[in-house]
Amino acid sequence: MSLQHAQHTDTAAVSAATTRTRDLLIASAAVIIALVALYAIFLDNGTMIAATGDYLHEFSHDGRHLFGAPCH
Repeated sequence: MSLQHAQHTDTAAVSAATTRTRDLLIASAAVIIALVALYAIFLDNGTMIAATGDYLHEFSHDGRHLFGAPCH
């Protein structure tokens, strides 16, 4: 095995590890965002958005009905 071949293999391994790490971080962020969204829709009952005004509250309220979540 030549030195050039060994360097190419190491570069490919580092690139693959970097890609896996990036994909894992993106997937983890997506899961966290999805869990927060599910909490806000199904369990929160408007507490998270109460300070933002009636418009967002009504928008989320209609979204709860769209997803079939009980809210009153």
